[in-house]
This record gives sequence, structure tokens and C-alpha cells, in this order.
Amino acid sequence: MIVSVIARSILLLAGVVWLPVETVSRKRGKLSKHLEAWHPKSGDIIISNWVSWIEILWLAFRFNPIFVVPVPKSYVPSPSDSTPKRRTGRQTGTGSADIASTNQALRRTIPISGFCQVSLLSAISATGRVPPFRDGQPSESLESILKRADRPVVVFPECTTSNGRGLLRFASVFGNMRVPVNGRSVFVMCVRFDPPSMLSPTTTHSIPSGLINPLGHLFNLTTALQPLSVSIRLLAPSDSPGSPLFTVSEIAPGHVEGDQLSEVSAALIAQMGRMKRTGMGWEDKAQLLELVRSKS
Repeated sequence: MIVSVIARSILLLAGVVWLPVETVSRKRGKLSKHLEAWHPKSGDIIISNWVSWIEILWLAFRFNPIFVVPVPKSYVPSPSDSTPKRRTGRQTGTGSADIASTNQALRRTIPISGFCQVSLLSAISATGRVPPFRDGQPSESLESILKRADRPVVVFPECTTSNGRGLLRFASVFGNMRVPVNGRSVFVMCVRFDPPSMLSPTTTHSIPSGLINPLGHLFNLTTALQPLSVSIRLLAPSDSPGSPLFTVSEIAPGHVEGDQLSEVSAALIAQMGRMKRTGMGWEDKAQLLELVRSKS
């Protein structure tokens, strides 16, 4: 109750008076008119894209869930470490070999070793940042967190916030969890933010604030001259990867190797939000932030 009051109060302070919530279905016709409501229970999984700290407060207000942040197996190398030395003469020709090798280095994926359960304040503070969120952060498997959870668990497979215009590459955060998921329910949601205007700043928070994150962004939102526009779409539970009737081939044609739940969740969220999926991951954003810091 206290968490809900605090979360709602901060949203009102930021100028988010009302968040339209719509339950959507992959089915069309009469079946889409009678959609089930969301009732996440202890140990259930809520999967969402990550754009701002606003959806974190909304989730806290509605479901009071457990928030987890990913812990990578290693650090992202700095741009200078991953960019190969330039070769000259006939070895490079027009330079296309250099560009290809640089792009290949930037596309390096770093496995996620586990998760760390964090408080609501820590989850908000992590908005805009990239893993690892703390040095020496202990991790444990998502399965162990789910087994002892007394509330639903929220997972952001992008591992960092995007600019809201597309989906970052979902990391393999669910391991060998097969689809449809047995033993627990899975809820999938999509957050959409309208682009900024002359009277309203952007509600997305893809870059962390300089001092106390995200306090600077909160102050910017309080100066908006018109109501902020945020919409949330919830996938009907009968269409989610936790439904016994869910078929992977309907969402991801062909054989899906590796993390099935991440792949189908990314496809569902992109479909719900009518967003494009990008090949960029949290590792690319980490290198971009490091490059900006080195030139500042």
C-alpha cells in the first residue's frame, strides 16, 4: 500500500496524471472483445521493454513486484580496445575491411550470468545506465529468485533503456526456459511514449542524469506545459508464452535456437507496440556511453 501511494505521488509530480492501459490480443474478431484481466501472482514473470523510470513506477503502483537487474559475465571493452588498428595500402583497399571488422567488434555479445534483486529506488536509479550496475554485484539465477519470490518478478530483457523508437536486442536472460512456460504464468507488456514537442519534453530516459539519476529528468518533466503522453499495452494472458496453447512457430517462424522466451517476447512486444527490432544491444550502448565520456 505504501509503495503504491509513493509511486503514484511521484507520477503525479512528474505530470503523469493518467496512463491509458489497453489489453490487446493477437486474435481478431469476437475473441478480442472479451479479454482476461492481468492478475500476476507470486513467482510469475512480467516481461516488458524498458524506456524510462515511469513504467517502473507504474508497475510498482499496480502490482508491487520484485525488480531484478542483470549481471553480465564480463565488462564491455572500451571502444579503443575493440576497434582494430587501421591498416593501410592494399591490405585495406577502400577501408571496407576496417569498417566490417569494427562493426563486428561492436556486435560482441556478453552473456548474462544472473540477476540481482533490487529495491524500487535502485531500479529507478538504474534507468538509463548499462550493466554492470554495481561493481562486485553478486548474482543468482533467475530460477532461484522466482522460487522464493513472494510477488511477481519484472524482467527487462533489453538490460537497459532505449529511446523508445525501437527495441534493443533482447539478451538471453531466460536460459533454457522453454515455451510455453510450465509451472508459472508469463505476462508481456509494451510501453509506448509519444515523441517530445515544443510544450512537452521527452518522457524517455535513455541517457542517465549527471548527478542523482534520474532527478534531473524528473525536474524537466515537471516543467511540461501539456500533459505527458504515455500508453501501456498488456497482452492477454491467453496469448502469452505462458499459455498452454501458445505456439512458438506462430510468432517466430522457423527453428528458434537458444533463449526461446526472449525471442518470442521481443517479437510480441514489437508487434504490440508496432516497433522495429534493432540489432543493437546493451553492449553497443555501453560502448557509446564510454565514447561520449572519453570525449567530454
